Amino acid sequence: MKKISVIVVDDSALIRQLLSDILNADAEIEVVAIAADPYQAREKIKIFNPDVLTLDVEMPRMDGVTFLRNLMRLRPMPVVMVSALTEHGAQVTLEALELGAFDFVAKPKLDLSHTFADYAEEIIAKVKAAAVVNVSALERRPGPGAAEKLSVETVLAPQAGKATRLKMTEKVIAMGASTGGSEAIKQVLCALPADAPAIVITQHIPVAFSAAFAKRVDGLASIQVRQAEEGEQILPGHAYIAPGDRHLLVERSGACYYCRLNDGPPVSRHKPSVDVLFRSVAQHVGPNAVGIMLTGMGSDGARGMLEMRQAGAFNLAQDEKTSVVWGMPGAAIKAGATEKVLPLQGIAAEIMALSR
Repeated sequence: MKKISVIVVDDSALIRQLLSDILNADAEIEVVAIAADPYQAREKIKIFNPDVLTLDVEMPRMDGVTFLRNLMRLRPMPVVMVSALTEHGAQVTLEALELGAFDFVAKPKLDLSHTFADYAEEIIAKVKAAAVVNVSALERRPGPGAAEKLSVETVLAPQAGKATRLKMTEKVIAMGASTGGSEAIKQVLCALPADAPAIVITQHIPVAFSAAFAKRVDGLASIQVRQAEEGEQILPGHAYIAPGDRHLLVERSGACYYCRLNDGPPVSRHKPSVDVLFRSVAQHVGPNAVGIMLTGMGSDGARGMLEMRQAGAFNLAQDEKTSVVWGMPGAAIKAGATEKVLPLQGIAAEIMALSR
Protein backbone atom coordinates (compact mmCIF):
# COMPACT_ATOMS: atom_id res chain seq x y z
CA MET A 1 0.00 0.00 0.00
CA LYS A 2 1.31 3.43 -0.95
CA LYS A 3 2.19 5.53 2.06
CA ILE A 4 1.01 9.11 2.55
CA SER A 5 3.96 11.29 1.57
CA VAL A 6 4.58 14.38 3.69
CA ILE A 7 6.96 17.34 3.59
CA VAL A 8 7.59 19.06 6.93
CA VAL A 9 8.31 22.79 6.69
CA ASP A 10 9.52 24.56 9.85
CA ASP A 11 12.40 26.88 10.67
CA SER A 12 13.05 25.01 13.94
CA ALA A 13 15.30 21.98 13.56
CA LEU A 14 13.78 20.56 16.76
CA ILE A 15 10.21 20.81 15.44
CA ARG A 16 11.23 19.32 12.09
CA GLN A 17 12.77 16.36 13.89
CA LEU A 18 9.86 15.90 16.32
CA LEU A 19 7.23 16.06 13.58
CA SER A 20 9.21 13.71 11.36
CA ASP A 21 9.61 11.18 14.15
CA ILE A 22 5.89 11.31 15.02
CA LEU A 23 4.71 10.93 11.43
CA ASN A 24 7.27 8.28 10.43
CA ALA A 25 6.23 6.18 13.44
CA ASP A 26 2.89 5.57 11.72
CA ALA A 27 2.97 2.73 9.21
CA GLU A 28 0.81 4.63 6.71
CA ILE A 29 2.86 7.86 6.59
CA GLU A 30 6.31 8.71 5.26
CA VAL A 31 8.08 12.06 5.61
CA VAL A 32 9.80 12.29 2.24
CA ALA A 33 11.54 15.64 2.86
CA ILE A 34 12.00 18.47 5.32
CA ALA A 35 12.51 22.17 4.66
CA ALA A 36 13.66 25.04 6.86
CA ASP A 37 11.83 27.76 4.93
CA PRO A 38 9.35 28.23 2.07
CA TYR A 39 12.09 28.61 -0.54
CA GLN A 40 13.45 25.17 0.27
CA ALA A 41 9.88 23.87 0.46
CA ARG A 42 9.08 25.12 -3.02
CA GLU A 43 11.95 23.13 -4.52
CA LYS A 44 11.17 20.01 -2.45
CA ILE A 45 7.51 20.10 -3.55
CA LYS A 46 8.60 20.11 -7.19
CA ILE A 47 10.83 17.08 -6.61
CA PHE A 48 8.66 14.93 -4.28
CA ASN A 49 5.08 16.02 -5.14
CA PRO A 50 3.84 15.21 -1.60
CA ASP A 51 0.31 14.28 -0.57
CA VAL A 52 0.37 16.63 2.43
CA LEU A 53 2.44 19.57 3.66
CA THR A 54 2.88 20.59 7.30
CA LEU A 55 3.70 24.29 7.41
CA ASP A 56 4.91 26.51 10.23
CA VAL A 57 2.96 29.75 10.55
CA GLU A 58 5.93 31.99 11.38
CA MET A 59 9.24 31.64 9.53
CA PRO A 60 12.07 33.94 8.39
CA ARG A 61 12.53 35.04 4.75
CA MET A 62 8.84 34.32 3.95
CA ASP A 63 6.05 33.72 6.45
CA GLY A 64 3.84 30.65 6.18
CA VAL A 65 0.72 32.60 5.20
CA THR A 66 2.42 34.33 2.26
CA PHE A 67 3.77 30.98 1.09
CA LEU A 68 0.36 29.35 1.53
CA ARG A 69 -1.32 32.10 -0.51
CA ASN A 70 1.04 31.44 -3.42
CA LEU A 71 0.82 27.67 -3.03
CA MET A 72 -3.00 27.56 -3.12
CA ARG A 73 -3.00 29.76 -6.19
CA LEU A 74 -0.36 27.85 -8.16
CA ARG A 75 -0.44 24.27 -6.81
CA PRO A 76 -3.40 23.65 -4.46
CA MET A 77 -2.72 20.84 -1.99
CA PRO A 78 -3.70 19.81 1.56
CA VAL A 79 -1.75 21.84 4.14
CA VAL A 80 -1.78 21.34 7.92
CA MET A 81 -0.58 24.51 9.66
CA VAL A 82 1.59 24.26 12.79
CA SER A 83 0.67 27.22 14.97
CA ALA A 84 1.66 28.82 18.26
CA LEU A 85 -1.02 29.03 20.95
CA THR A 86 -0.89 32.82 21.11
CA GLU A 87 -3.25 35.64 20.11
CA HIS A 88 -1.03 36.44 17.14
CA GLY A 89 -0.83 32.75 16.27
CA ALA A 90 -4.62 32.56 16.34
CA GLN A 91 -5.05 35.52 13.99
CA VAL A 92 -2.50 34.21 11.51
CA THR A 93 -3.90 30.67 11.62
CA LEU A 94 -7.44 31.91 10.96
CA GLU A 95 -6.08 33.80 7.95
CA ALA A 96 -4.40 30.59 6.77
CA LEU A 97 -7.69 28.70 7.02
CA GLU A 98 -9.35 31.42 4.94
CA LEU A 99 -6.66 30.92 2.29
CA GLY A 100 -7.35 27.19 2.08
CA ALA A 101 -5.29 25.43 4.76
CA PHE A 102 -6.91 22.11 5.64
CA ASP A 103 -6.50 22.39 9.41
CA PHE A 104 -3.95 23.22 12.09
CA VAL A 105 -2.21 21.76 15.11
CA ALA A 106 -1.00 23.95 17.97
CA LYS A 107 2.55 23.74 19.29
CA PRO A 108 2.93 23.40 23.06
CA LYS A 109 4.28 26.60 24.63
CA LEU A 110 6.87 24.93 26.88
CA ASP A 111 9.23 21.95 26.91
CA LEU A 112 8.64 21.00 23.28
CA SER A 113 10.74 17.85 23.29
CA HIS A 114 8.69 16.29 26.10
CA THR A 115 5.18 17.62 25.39
CA PHE A 116 4.98 17.55 21.59
CA ALA A 117 4.59 13.78 21.62
CA ASP A 118 1.29 14.31 23.47
CA TYR A 119 -0.03 15.74 20.20
CA ALA A 120 1.03 12.72 18.15
CA GLU A 121 -2.46 11.24 17.76
CA GLU A 122 -3.94 14.57 16.67
CA ILE A 123 -1.13 15.27 14.18
CA ILE A 124 -1.33 11.81 12.63
CA ALA A 125 -5.13 11.94 12.39
CA LYS A 126 -5.10 15.33 10.69
CA VAL A 127 -2.39 14.36 8.20
CA LYS A 128 -4.32 11.21 7.27
CA ALA A 129 -7.55 13.17 6.87
CA ALA A 130 -5.75 15.81 4.81
CA ALA A 131 -4.44 13.14 2.44
CA VAL A 132 -7.98 12.28 1.31
CA VAL A 133 -9.49 15.75 1.57
CA ASN A 134 -11.71 17.31 -1.07
CA VAL A 135 -9.17 19.88 -2.31
CA SER A 136 -11.81 21.66 -4.38
CA ALA A 137 -13.70 22.41 -1.16
CA LEU A 138 -10.55 23.98 0.24
CA GLU A 139 -10.13 26.10 -2.88
CA ARG A 140 -13.73 27.34 -2.66
CA ARG A 141 -13.16 28.75 0.74
CA PRO A 142 -12.99 32.65 0.81
CA GLY A 143 -7.46 20.23 19.13
CA PRO A 144 -8.60 16.83 20.49
CA GLY A 145 -6.55 13.63 20.14
CA ALA A 146 -5.40 11.50 22.97
CA ALA A 147 -8.21 12.02 25.45
CA GLU A 148 -10.37 9.11 26.52
CA LYS A 149 -13.53 8.89 24.43
CA LEU A 150 -16.20 9.69 27.01
CA SER A 151 -19.91 9.86 26.22
CA VAL A 152 -22.23 12.83 26.55
CA GLU A 153 -23.62 11.39 29.82
CA THR A 154 -20.47 12.57 31.60
CA VAL A 155 -21.66 16.17 31.11
CA LEU A 156 -25.43 16.04 30.60
CA ALA A 157 -27.74 13.16 31.55
CA PRO A 158 -30.64 12.08 29.32
CA GLN A 159 -33.97 13.58 30.26
CA ALA A 160 -36.34 11.23 32.05
CA GLY A 161 -39.85 11.12 30.61
CA LYS A 162 -41.36 13.56 28.18
CA ALA A 163 -40.31 17.19 28.58
CA THR A 164 -42.89 19.86 29.32
CA ARG A 165 -42.27 22.80 27.03
CA LEU A 166 -43.76 26.26 26.85
CA LYS A 167 -45.11 27.15 23.44
CA MET A 168 -42.77 29.73 21.92
CA THR A 169 -42.25 30.97 18.41
CA GLU A 170 -38.60 32.07 18.56
CA LYS A 171 -36.28 29.66 16.78
CA VAL A 172 -32.87 28.68 18.10
CA ILE A 173 -30.34 27.42 15.55
CA ALA A 174 -27.78 24.94 16.91
CA MET A 175 -24.70 24.44 14.74
CA GLY A 176 -21.81 21.99 15.04
CA ALA A 177 -18.55 21.76 13.07
CA SER A 178 -14.94 20.64 13.19
CA THR A 179 -12.32 20.45 10.40
CA GLY A 180 -13.12 23.09 7.79
CA GLY A 181 -15.76 24.47 10.11
CA SER A 182 -14.33 27.91 10.78
CA GLU A 183 -14.71 28.92 7.14
CA ALA A 184 -18.06 27.11 6.77
CA ILE A 185 -19.46 28.85 9.86
CA LYS A 186 -18.18 32.20 8.65
CA GLN A 187 -19.82 31.72 5.24
CA VAL A 188 -23.19 30.85 6.80
CA LEU A 189 -23.16 33.66 9.37
CA CYS A 190 -22.06 36.29 6.84
CA ALA A 191 -24.96 35.34 4.56
CA LEU A 192 -27.58 35.94 7.26
CA PRO A 193 -29.50 39.22 7.72
CA ALA A 194 -29.39 41.18 10.97
CA ASP A 195 -32.81 39.82 12.01
CA ALA A 196 -31.74 36.17 11.80
CA PRO A 197 -32.77 33.83 14.64
CA ALA A 198 -30.41 33.19 17.55
CA ILE A 199 -27.56 30.78 16.79
CA VAL A 200 -25.49 28.69 19.21
CA ILE A 201 -22.33 27.12 17.85
CA THR A 202 -19.85 24.48 18.90
CA GLN A 203 -16.71 24.36 16.78
CA HIS A 204 -13.74 22.18 17.71
CA ILE A 205 -11.15 24.92 18.27
CA PRO A 206 -8.56 25.66 21.01
CA VAL A 207 -9.38 28.25 23.68
CA ALA A 208 -6.64 30.55 22.37
CA PHE A 209 -8.47 30.67 19.03
CA SER A 210 -12.19 30.79 19.85
CA ALA A 211 -12.40 34.43 20.96
CA ALA A 212 -10.28 35.56 18.01
CA PHE A 213 -12.53 33.60 15.65
CA ALA A 214 -15.71 35.13 17.08
CA LYS A 215 -14.23 38.63 16.83
CA ARG A 216 -13.11 38.06 13.25
CA VAL A 217 -16.54 36.89 12.08
CA ASP A 218 -18.31 39.64 14.05
CA GLY A 219 -16.44 42.21 11.96
CA LEU A 220 -17.80 40.66 8.76
CA ALA A 221 -21.36 39.54 9.55
CA SER A 222 -24.59 41.56 9.84
CA ILE A 223 -25.55 39.65 12.99
CA GLN A 224 -23.56 40.06 16.21
CA VAL A 225 -21.10 37.24 16.82
CA ARG A 226 -19.44 36.65 20.18
CA GLN A 227 -17.83 34.02 22.33
CA ALA A 228 -20.53 32.69 24.65
CA GLU A 229 -20.47 33.77 28.29
CA GLU A 230 -21.98 32.01 31.28
CA GLY A 231 -25.59 33.02 31.92
CA GLU A 232 -26.07 35.44 29.04
CA GLN A 233 -29.45 35.51 27.35
CA ILE A 234 -29.68 34.05 23.85
CA LEU A 235 -31.20 36.68 21.56
CA PRO A 236 -32.23 36.88 17.89
CA GLY A 237 -29.67 38.53 15.64
CA HIS A 238 -26.82 37.06 17.70
CA ALA A 239 -24.51 34.06 17.34
CA TYR A 240 -22.80 32.53 20.39
CA ILE A 241 -19.64 30.46 19.86
CA ALA A 242 -18.49 28.00 22.53
CA PRO A 243 -15.19 28.90 24.22
CA GLY A 244 -12.44 26.48 23.23
CA ASP A 245 -12.18 25.02 26.73
CA ARG A 246 -15.85 24.77 27.81
CA HIS A 247 -18.93 22.86 26.70
CA LEU A 248 -21.74 25.18 25.62
CA LEU A 249 -25.27 24.24 26.72
CA VAL A 250 -28.64 25.95 26.24
CA GLU A 251 -31.05 26.24 29.16
CA ARG A 252 -34.50 27.81 29.35
CA SER A 253 -36.00 29.90 32.13
CA GLY A 254 -39.58 30.92 31.47
CA ALA A 255 -39.77 32.15 27.89
CA CYS A 256 -36.04 32.92 27.61
CA TYR A 257 -33.01 30.87 26.64
CA TYR A 258 -29.58 31.25 28.25
CA CYS A 259 -26.00 30.10 27.61
CA ARG A 260 -24.48 27.76 30.17
CA LEU A 261 -20.79 26.87 30.15
CA ASN A 262 -19.67 23.52 31.55
CA ASP A 263 -16.13 22.55 32.56
CA GLY A 264 -16.76 18.79 32.44
CA PRO A 265 -14.44 16.30 30.74
CA PRO A 266 -14.07 16.01 26.96
CA VAL A 267 -16.94 14.15 25.29
CA SER A 268 -16.11 12.02 22.24
CA ARG A 269 -12.59 13.39 22.83
CA HIS A 270 -13.79 16.97 22.34
CA LYS A 271 -14.27 19.95 24.61
CA PRO A 272 -16.41 21.70 23.56
CA SER A 273 -18.52 18.85 22.22
CA VAL A 274 -21.31 19.13 19.67
CA ASP A 275 -23.15 16.21 21.33
CA VAL A 276 -23.37 18.19 24.58
CA LEU A 277 -24.76 21.28 22.85
CA PHE A 278 -27.26 19.31 20.78
CA ARG A 279 -28.52 17.27 23.74
CA SER A 280 -29.14 20.45 25.74
CA VAL A 281 -31.02 21.94 22.78
CA ALA A 282 -33.13 18.77 22.48
CA GLN A 283 -34.02 19.01 26.17
CA HIS A 284 -34.69 22.74 26.44
CA VAL A 285 -35.64 23.97 22.96
CA GLY A 286 -37.20 20.89 21.33
CA PRO A 287 -39.40 21.65 18.31
CA ASN A 288 -38.35 25.31 18.27
CA ALA A 289 -34.82 24.29 17.29
CA VAL A 290 -33.06 23.81 13.97
CA GLY A 291 -29.94 21.65 13.99
CA ILE A 292 -27.15 22.13 11.47
CA MET A 293 -24.16 19.83 11.06
CA LEU A 294 -21.27 21.24 9.06
CA THR A 295 -17.98 19.81 7.82
CA GLY A 296 -15.78 17.96 10.30
CA MET A 297 -13.83 14.81 11.13
CA GLY A 298 -15.35 12.09 13.28
CA SER A 299 -18.90 11.64 14.52
CA ASP A 300 -19.30 14.13 17.40
CA GLY A 301 -22.85 15.49 17.36
CA ALA A 302 -24.60 12.64 15.51
CA ARG A 303 -26.15 11.23 18.67
CA GLY A 304 -27.19 14.64 20.01
CA MET A 305 -28.66 15.60 16.65
CA LEU A 306 -30.77 12.44 16.62
CA GLU A 307 -32.08 13.41 20.06
CA MET A 308 -32.94 16.84 18.66
CA ARG A 309 -34.92 15.25 15.83
CA GLN A 310 -36.72 12.98 18.27
CA ALA A 311 -37.61 16.09 20.30
CA GLY A 312 -39.20 17.70 17.23
CA ALA A 313 -36.34 19.79 15.82
CA PHE A 314 -35.72 20.13 12.07
CA ASN A 315 -32.14 19.15 11.17
CA LEU A 316 -29.88 19.90 8.21
CA ALA A 317 -26.50 18.54 7.16
CA GLN A 318 -23.93 19.98 4.79
CA ASP A 319 -23.50 17.90 1.65
CA GLU A 320 -20.38 15.93 0.83
CA LYS A 321 -19.37 17.99 -2.22
CA THR A 322 -18.96 21.25 -0.29
CA SER A 323 -17.59 19.69 2.91
CA VAL A 324 -13.85 19.69 3.51
CA VAL A 325 -14.38 16.48 5.51
CA TRP A 326 -17.75 14.72 5.46
CA GLY A 327 -17.26 12.80 8.70
CA MET A 328 -19.66 14.58 11.05
CA PRO A 329 -22.40 15.37 8.49
CA GLY A 330 -22.14 11.83 7.11
CA ALA A 331 -22.40 10.32 10.60
CA ALA A 332 -25.51 12.40 11.37
CA ILE A 333 -27.18 11.29 8.14
CA LYS A 334 -26.27 7.65 8.80
CA ALA A 335 -27.79 7.93 12.28
CA GLY A 336 -31.09 9.10 10.80
CA ALA A 337 -30.75 12.49 12.49
CA THR A 338 -31.36 14.77 9.51
CA GLU A 339 -34.29 15.78 7.33
CA LYS A 340 -32.38 17.64 4.65
CA VAL A 341 -28.91 17.74 3.06
CA LEU A 342 -27.78 21.01 1.47
CA PRO A 343 -24.68 22.57 -0.09
CA LEU A 344 -22.99 25.08 2.20
CA GLN A 345 -24.14 28.05 0.14
CA GLY A 346 -27.81 27.08 0.60
CA ILE A 347 -27.84 26.80 4.40
CA ALA A 348 -28.32 30.48 5.32
CA ALA A 349 -31.38 30.79 3.07
CA GLU A 350 -32.82 27.60 4.58
CA ILE A 351 -32.33 28.99 8.10
CA MET A 352 -34.33 32.08 7.20
CA ALA A 353 -37.04 30.05 5.45
CA LEU A 354 -37.46 27.82 8.50
CA SER A 355 -37.50 30.78 10.90
CA ARG A 356 -40.39 32.34 9.00
